[in-house]
Amino acid sequence: MNAMSLSRTAHPHLLQPLDLGFTTLRNRVMMGSMHTGLEDRFYNYGKLAAYFRERAKGGVGLIVTGGISPNRQGWLLPFGGTLNSIFDVRNHRKVTQAVHEEGGKILMQILHSGRYGYQPFVVSASAIKSPISMFKPKALTVSGIRSTVKAYVRCAKLAQQAGYDGVEIMGSEGYLLNQFLCIRSNKRTDAYGGSIENRMRLAVEIVSQVRAAVGPSFILMYRHSILDLVEGGNSWPEVVQVAQALETAGVTLFNTGIGWHEARTPTIVTSVPRAAFASVAGRLKQAVTVPVIASNRINMPDDAEALIASGSVDMVSMARPFLADSQWVNKVAAGRVDEINTCIGCNQACLDHTFANKRASCLVNPRAGYETELVYRNATRKKKVAVVGAGPAGLSAATVAAECGHDVTLFDSSDRVGGQFNMAMQVPGKEEFSQTLRYFARRLEVTGVRVQLGQRMTREQLLEQNFDEIVVATGIVPRTPRIPGVERTNVVTYLDVLQRKMVLGSRVAIIGAGGIGFDVGEFLLHDPAVALPVSIEDWCREWGVDLQAQSNGGLVPAEPAKPYRQLYLLQRKTARVGAGLGKTSGWVHRAVLQRNGVQMLSGVDYQKIDDAGLHITVNGEARLLAVDHVVLCAGQESLCELMPPAGATTAPGAPRFHTIGGAALAGELDAKRAIREGAVLAASL
Repeated sequence: MNAMSLSRTAHPHLLQPLDLGFTTLRNRVMMGSMHTGLEDRFYNYGKLAAYFRERAKGGVGLIVTGGISPNRQGWLLPFGGTLNSIFDVRNHRKVTQAVHEEGGKILMQILHSGRYGYQPFVVSASAIKSPISMFKPKALTVSGIRSTVKAYVRCAKLAQQAGYDGVEIMGSEGYLLNQFLCIRSNKRTDAYGGSIENRMRLAVEIVSQVRAAVGPSFILMYRHSILDLVEGGNSWPEVVQVAQALETAGVTLFNTGIGWHEARTPTIVTSVPRAAFASVAGRLKQAVTVPVIASNRINMPDDAEALIASGSVDMVSMARPFLADSQWVNKVAAGRVDEINTCIGCNQACLDHTFANKRASCLVNPRAGYETELVYRNATRKKKVAVVGAGPAGLSAATVAAECGHDVTLFDSSDRVGGQFNMAMQVPGKEEFSQTLRYFARRLEVTGVRVQLGQRMTREQLLEQNFDEIVVATGIVPRTPRIPGVERTNVVTYLDVLQRKMVLGSRVAIIGAGGIGFDVGEFLLHDPAVALPVSIEDWCREWGVDLQAQSNGGLVPAEPAKPYRQLYLLQRKTARVGAGLGKTSGWVHRAVLQRNGVQMLSGVDYQKIDDAGLHITVNGEARLLAVDHVVLCAGQESLCELMPPAGATTAPGAPRFHTIGGAALAGELDAKRAIREGAVLAASL
């Protein structure tokens, strides 16, 4: 970017280069590490290269790969991504060459999982099992520690040979080096345990010896845990002491990590306020002389610009936002912020996939991780396409089809686009969902989709307009369970609550404990007179977070707000309530409801609803829930009346009908599937 364009942008500090002495980063935006799963198999490195090429082309200043292990003991999973042999270098060169051809710089993250590994060779500071892996680690011997240091050095030298601009040494989130740093998992009595000087010895030795091996003109970034958020974590003076020792040992810049993976405090889900932990990174910057990078829940340029402009940090790290939009930086530079596809912090296609050993992608951008497979090419023949339904599936299908060159009209009976997302963004902590609707609304304009709202189309009306392709994305209708009394006025659906804003009494039973049931529960716990979203200060009080880190780990007693209603969340299944929620965010939703006194019951049989309330049996025991209202969240049925009858003959020249999203499969509402189905179908037309 030249000086003139830099002066015109609304985000000049964010786009300003960062001089590291021996090299310069083109701006202050870093794509932080995000494990995609492509790193783990050599035959996927072509796809990985395409994934990083697209982000480098999008203008980001620095890229960090997903975690690569320095040896077998450090594997995240069996045969996970490892760089410990010259024979691995060739595959990594595909990645570095792709990034460099687009003018970018890339670091390889060296990650030793320690006791977090999902494999039987795990080691740690002490033989203490973690709560997130089935394998109990062996305590590293002193000779094992020396071997580990050598593995880090070998890995860094091979990364240099592969063309990486540097390495990031992962020292946060509860992985091996973090395990050595904290008394929570380090009970050693030798030179690597006890005092903080001993506990940081391994990290300092690794940084010192890596720096000596790679020379002065190679970026050595350390991801430092500045707020552990676990009992037995480090105090702020210890965090600073470690950072200063690492800087002396040869660190070029510090990335910051928040919370261990086993922490019971959310750090990146959508309910965490934006830039909630940036002030802690700012305190670290005051204690060291090398650049410091803020991380966690920074997803839009105004927040990032404010952090850099204030001088509190030198860069911002965003991982998931570059899954959502590879062109994030270019759009900022061009003044097209309204076109950014914003990360909503849902975790459904990224972290949930990672922890299930699936390839990571993105709910709002299904091309992420599939750049060579899901390609939006110009259509060989321009078609006239109708998309009926402007929910997530329909919006995805319409905009991708138009991007591919088709003539697209989008219909919806509502007076606005968004479908179920208009309800989701009403839920406390899900306000970010409005950003996806802002993005799609702008995308409809950019791609030239004709939008006709407030119009319920019939099959005959569609056929009269001579469309070549008709995409039915009409979604679902709530299912009404067969319970005596279900027709009463005190029985409502989740649409009545979230969409029509019906006022309910102080005691409410929710039938159905899937994602919608939990959303309704969180909505009903909230006092409508209190403005949303909550402030960082209020959020910290609610979760017991001390940003000053005066206590070890930054934890203090939580001060949860008084619940606004008495709620019961019920399900027929005998499994634990909420068992089907997302792996990395479901526990947060359960914790919120539990903290607010919601009674969650499984194995429920519904007997009847009358003036007294809801009559149920639980494990054969009759109970009466004396509630004012009952909310039905008991599943959905596909709304697919526009589809031709099964077995109907198709006349020559008649349009092809397609069904996607909830109209194709009701089940639990699934925006990830809906958006992906819309994009895949549109790309194939």
